[in-house]
Amino acid sequence: MAKGKKKKSQSADSRKAQMRIVTSDVCAVCKTPCARGLKYLARMSTPGEMGSGVPCVLTLPRRK
Repeated sequence: MAKGKKKKSQSADSRKAQMRIVTSDVCAVCKTPCARGLKYLARMSTPGEMGSGVPCVLTLPRRK
């Protein structure tokens, strides 16, 4: 008889925290602007520039 492989279940500890992608309008009203957000905001202020957002460090879930 052939033995089947068991699937490994992911525990909550093994998951990586994900940052949310924010657009320039969110970076513009941020209370604590970061270097990445300010750089993105400056780039998006030029006419004709298109962007898809930047990961925001402030949106990381807090660890318990």
